[in-house]
Amino acid sequence: MDPFEALAAEVYGDVAVTEVIRPAAVLPETAARQVLMELALREVRAGGLWASSPMVWKRYDRPWVGDSPDGAELIGTLQISYGTPTRYAITIYRATITTFGSTHDWTVESLCDEALGYGGYTLAQCPRAELAAPPKPFRMGA
Repeated sequence: MDPFEALAAEVYGDVAVTEVIRPAAVLPETAARQVLMELALREVRAGGLWASSPMVWKRYDRPWVGDSPDGAELIGTLQISYGTPTRYAITIYRATITTFGSTHDWTVESLCDEALGYGGYTLAQCPRAELAAPPKPFRMGA
């Protein structure tokens, strides 16, 4: 490992790749409900591979034993926001793949595709947030 990689590993911990999704992927209401239902059915504490909360979805390599990871390795996370840009939509704005996930051939796209697939989407097919043009710069006397 070169010195830059060693420094990055020390600063970021167990992170191999973090990607800000621009423009952010937006799951429409129907697909968002399907994804949330499927993630709940695949809960890591109940024999599944996902741990979800209102801010982050985490993918593990195997189910937990009760409430303990008990050696289960985190593959990656998706940072999300509920209720934006519309009330029942879900926006995915950042994905992170751990070193473990990266060494097992996971990518930002494959992680997103697995979660979004429960709603019938891939990252490439998912609608995107509209980006507003930046405001014009303020000029004195103009």
